[in-house]
Amino acid sequence: MDPIKKRNIRNWAFLIGTILIVFVLGILATSIIERKYESSYAGLEKKDIKENDPRNAVWGEQFPQQYESYMATEDSTFKSMYKGNAMIDELEEDPRLVVLWAGYGFAKDYNQGRGHAYAVKDVRNSLRPGNLYPTDTAKGMPGTCWTCKSPDVPRYMAEKGVAEFYKTSFEKLGPEIVNPIGCADCHDSKTMNLTITRPALVEAFANQGKDIKKATHNEMRSLVCAQCHVEYYFDKKNAKNPKVPYLTFPWTKGMTAENVESYYDEKEFKDWVHPISKAKMIKAQHPDYEAYTTGIHAKKGVSCADCHMPYKTQGGTKFTDHHIQSPLNNVQNSCQVCHRDDANSLIEDVYTRQKSIRENVILLEDNLVRAHIEAGAAWKLGATEAQMKDILLDIRHAQWRWDYATAGHGASFHAPVEIGRTVSSGLAVALDARVKLARLLASLGQKTPVAMPDISTKAKAQAFIGLNMEKLRADKAKWKKEILPTWDAKAKARESKYGK
Repeated sequence: MDPIKKRNIRNWAFLIGTILIVFVLGILATSIIERKYESSYAGLEKKDIKENDPRNAVWGEQFPQQYESYMATEDSTFKSMYKGNAMIDELEEDPRLVVLWAGYGFAKDYNQGRGHAYAVKDVRNSLRPGNLYPTDTAKGMPGTCWTCKSPDVPRYMAEKGVAEFYKTSFEKLGPEIVNPIGCADCHDSKTMNLTITRPALVEAFANQGKDIKKATHNEMRSLVCAQCHVEYYFDKKNAKNPKVPYLTFPWTKGMTAENVESYYDEKEFKDWVHPISKAKMIKAQHPDYEAYTTGIHAKKGVSCADCHMPYKTQGGTKFTDHHIQSPLNNVQNSCQVCHRDDANSLIEDVYTRQKSIRENVILLEDNLVRAHIEAGAAWKLGATEAQMKDILLDIRHAQWRWDYATAGHGASFHAPVEIGRTVSSGLAVALDARVKLARLLASLGQKTPVAMPDISTKAKAQAFIGLNMEKLRADKAKWKKEILPTWDAKAKARESKYGK
């Protein structure tokens, strides 16, 4: 054979052989990484985590990477244009809120939520629960308020029953709720599969004729968040346990602000009566899931976890980053997985949407404050309940739509079109209320505009609505000294037994 032809054959054989070897090695390397990942979990799963074990550190022994990333939620330094995870005194930033929530706990104290690691601590530090946390649920906060703060909740529900948890007072449950939001809130202790641990979400699906057990894995990556990041109320007229403040999602008519508003109106539900306007008010919680379902990301199948808990790789292992946070603090791993724009452009796009909606939010707040105060003036001039009925309903509806749009903080990103529409509709209703008030006031002899108080600071606004903040702070200091140590002692004794 020709030497040149022979050499060419050898060269081709060598090239093909090299390609095959590289290909095989690539498959082998991929397999090794995958097996390393799988075997690490297989080995870890042999360790026994007790059902409903609320201690995140115990889970962390088995899943150190996830636990380590979860502990990053203790970092509270990130601040975006409006929110983030830094501690922000919302009442100081916007004193109008004090008047809007007059007569309700949020007028005393309302701070921007920090990371999940602070869920229990921040509730304990809040001034909202009342003077020394009364043990009587008729006078103090119901224990239901603890529902979303800790994996101790599903543990207690499993031990004592759901209704027993709901009817127990906030103060009596205090020693039981010590572990902040964590692993057992979302994962099955045996399979590590995502699971629903709060009955209200299961019941909400059932009330709509849906079976949550049929949810896909991708849907579960949002539904575990929807256990808590939703609108809810405490139904004291529920069929299951009458007079028990049973945590319920108002979804049977739909999830828009108007759907939920109609549900509450039909139930004649109110959270409180505003002391100035006497309107029967509804307090929105944090309808993040409802807003998310109307946005483009939900329509494209993007889950909550895709943006707030994106995958990350560490030491050849791919896992979900449990540093649950704003995507704006992790643009590379969240937004840029799908969007090819540079980080600054993506962040600016978010801020543009937020700013445009924020302008109407401020207008709505201004008109709501004025409507409450003008309604108060009408009552003083002798207005009748018949004359005030439609006006008070307008105030209730306008403030509900404002609260629905702003309580979740991320709504103007999750669904800018729907939230912009909701705020605009609230503004229209508030303006209508003020037109009706102007006519009524004129008929009652009010010839000049109603004087507005100076509420330029939180302190001035709280003084205007009659809050004695000095006493509230003194009561809180007394509670920390007298009651909190007993909570911690009981919790320590229980957890010591639980760990055996």
